[in-house]
Amino acid sequence: MLGGGLLAGFSVLSLLTYGYLAWDAAGDPEGASRSRAGQLRAGPEAEPPATSQPHLIFILADDQGFRDVGYHGSEIKTPTLDKLAAEGVKLENYYVQPMCTPSRSQFITGKYQIHTGLQHSVIRPTQPNCLPLDNATLPQKLKEAGYSTHMVGKWHLGFYRRECMPTQRGFDTFFGSLLGSGDYYTHYKCDSPRMCGYDLYENDNAAWDHDNGMYSTQMYTQKVQQILASHNPRKPIFLYIAYQAVHSPLQAPGKYYERYRSINNINRRRYAAMLACLDEAINNVTLALKRYGYYNNSVIIYSSDNGGQPTAGGNNWPLRGSKGTYWEGGIRAVGFVHSPLLRNKGCVCKELIHITDWFPTLITLAEGQIDEDTQLDGYDVWETISEGRRSPRVDILHNIDPIYTKARNGSWAAGFGIWNTAIQSAIRVNHWKLLTGNPGYSDWVPPQSFSNAGPSRWHNERVSWTAGKTVWLFNITADPYERLDLSSKYPEVVKQLLHRLSEFDKTAVPVRYPPKDPRSNPNFNGGVWGPWFKEEDKKKKSSKNKADNKQKKNKSKKKPNRRKGHSFSCFAGG
Repeated sequence: MLGGGLLAGFSVLSLLTYGYLAWDAAGDPEGASRSRAGQLRAGPEAEPPATSQPHLIFILADDQGFRDVGYHGSEIKTPTLDKLAAEGVKLENYYVQPMCTPSRSQFITGKYQIHTGLQHSVIRPTQPNCLPLDNATLPQKLKEAGYSTHMVGKWHLGFYRRECMPTQRGFDTFFGSLLGSGDYYTHYKCDSPRMCGYDLYENDNAAWDHDNGMYSTQMYTQKVQQILASHNPRKPIFLYIAYQAVHSPLQAPGKYYERYRSINNINRRRYAAMLACLDEAINNVTLALKRYGYYNNSVIIYSSDNGGQPTAGGNNWPLRGSKGTYWEGGIRAVGFVHSPLLRNKGCVCKELIHITDWFPTLITLAEGQIDEDTQLDGYDVWETISEGRRSPRVDILHNIDPIYTKARNGSWAAGFGIWNTAIQSAIRVNHWKLLTGNPGYSDWVPPQSFSNAGPSRWHNERVSWTAGKTVWLFNITADPYERLDLSSKYPEVVKQLLHRLSEFDKTAVPVRYPPKDPRSNPNFNGGVWGPWFKEEDKKKKSSKNKADNKQKKNKSKKKPNRRKGHSFSCFAGG
């Protein structure tokens, strides 16, 4: 527990003052032999690169907990991640969003959720919804700068129209899944009973030819190797590798379970096996970058999309909360940058960085252009990471979700008349973090929790809620574990942050969260999840709207006469 004297030292003035907070293919004989072969022939790596533009490799893990990496003290061994991070820059004040779609949309647009309409939940398979088409995407901007752009893995940004597909949003090629989860071997996903379909795509078509029962982590890695082998390393490439692992369902090849027999908790053991396989996959991606001549002119970024889910084996200790929450355990992520181009290597960066920052950072690295009228929420943080300079970022809007108002005791009064505290929201400004509404599951889940057979025996530190509480304030620099709420001690700081929330809210666009569309059923689409909104549907809807509008206009012409005292019987008798 932190001493009260340390925390008391931070006053309202703190709001105005900035603060922060031997390589081989181990366990993979085939990978090891490939590694030796790559070392024996220098290949293209020995040649000087033809372009000054670096190869950009962004690797996104799914649901990896904050503790679930070797260098954060995990019992799960991640030698590849540990080595890449140790030789690069570890990001230890790095934030993402609490769920899949929000993190992915902010990465690919450089904008907060409130500025794309995706501020509520995730995009469901049956919703006619996708990343708004009027938003420029990262791969589109990189293509303009001369890059070849490729995506492998999980999309989860909507697909109800063909225009929403990855290949229509800037990627030259796409191989992966459109939905948020699915079976790792069969690549099938059931959203509800009798609503099941196949979810593996190559570009714009179902990849039936790849339906050979291969585990997705290994299959995606194999695809990345093929892309690297066929591309010319003297021309810049952007690779977005969005692994399915370690998201549920908890599945992994049998050999990865052997080293974790000592973990009694079955979900944790399965999760550990999945993470071990993922770590090996990233080793093989790195070896391929070296073998085919990309590595010396590459920037590799690794990130989780959100915190871990304890009920599915993930662990965020010592942070509070889990995936789907705005506590630190839901939004503070494992992240690092590995690159021969870094000026300072083997460092830890404690400057404030957010997932929206990758958009302007990568475009600048690529020598691309950002339109002057583009309103971004991200910052170029390359000098912060590479040279150890201060971050240009001093705040993060974690989110404002006007639909999620489950805090029964929330009110305008609790928000000093500035903000309705029933609304789920969270914001970080310098040292301070404010949460309103219902932030979500708030326990601390220590590693010992996973030593037993089931969740009913977990030794969680449970939180006893104060009746009616809908506002929390923490000094995250001094108290990163969110153990001491300071909202009653510093009401003026609370008011200032509520004002900041209110200002952000004025810039928000309407929420896009449409109801389920029965036409999305894969049974109507050859058993495949895919675009169902056809152009003729759009034309029919447009024609219907025109007819409806015409009918309304005709009715409106008669209304003034009725207001003057006329009736239809008068016209009939005239």
